[in-house]
Amino acid sequence: GEAIADLVVPRAVPDDERLWVPQAEGVWFRPLCLSASAGYWMNLLRVRRAGVLSRHRHSQPVHGYVLKGRWRYLEHDWVATEGSYVFEPPGDTHTLVVPDDVEEMITYCQVNGVMYYVDPRGKGIGFEDVFTKIDMCRRHFVASGLGAAYVDRFVR
Repeated sequence: GEAIADLVVPRAVPDDERLWVPQAEGVWFRPLCLSASAGYWMNLLRVRRAGVLSRHRHSQPVHGYVLKGRWRYLEHDWVATEGSYVFEPPGDTHTLVVPDDVEEMITYCQVNGVMYYVDPRGKGIGFEDVFTKIDMCRRHFVASGLGAAYVDRFVR
């Protein structure tokens, strides 16, 4: 048929540390589906440090499910705890914070469109989209010995 191939990722939370792509100090993501055809990505976000991680907004909705630990946004009064589902509307600027007593946070995320990083005044300082994520994965998989083509299994 003309359908895109199925994608099944065994052990989404992997035993092999090489499958976690470094994003920032103490922050990694595990690619699950990188949809170049539809402009979204599905990943696990893992954080092993406390404090403010990033101030950002999205051009399209984001969906998340907390697998481990907890986190919050400075701009909101809710806390996303283990087992929580989170919907983030497009255009909302928020600052991700992991509390001091959380050793590890893992959240499953579907990010659509662009993740736009901003400074405290709201001025743009960078962005991520599915294509920058693919590039980050490719560079990391080369450096980790898995090879550039390793990312292709996640691209749809």
